[in-house]
Amino acid sequence: MRHNKSFNHLSRKKAHRDALLANMTIALIMRKRIFTTLAKAKALRMYAEPLINRAKDDTMSNRRLVFSYLQNKEAVTELFREVAQKIAERNGGYTRILKTGNRLGDNAKMCFIELVDYNENMLKEKGAKKEGRTRRSRRKSAPAAEATVAETPATEAASAE
Repeated sequence: MRHNKSFNHLSRKKAHRDALLANMTIALIMRKRIFTTLAKAKALRMYAEPLINRAKDDTMSNRRLVFSYLQNKEAVTELFREVAQKIAERNGGYTRILKTGNRLGDNAKMCFIELVDYNENMLKEKGAKKEGRTRRSRRKSAPAAEATVAETPATEAASAE
């Protein structure tokens, strides 16, 4: 029975699914952003985030454990050196899923999955939003009305002379 065992099997046996998720995690770590289906991206997020979280504490046992999942020295080195420095202060949510629409052939939902701290475009927008904070109010019309009121007495005073 499969009571309370709910995760997406992705229409694959366990060995195939593990190989798929390991390869996708390696690609995500090395390229910082990959394009895939929404179901695979959600499964990848569940698989990759605990491994990325292990990279915060650079010990030999953590490296060996991550290597046992990924089987790729370059990806493990990249994860523990580059990625771990960027995510050191983050408590979770190391990946972001951006939906892009449906695939033409089979209408599958497609998306980008990326490491959060590596998208320079979003980081620039975040910095720009903090600097130039604006409020929507009716202040533009109020100073114009005050200027009109201020000009009226000045013209009356000029005409009185």
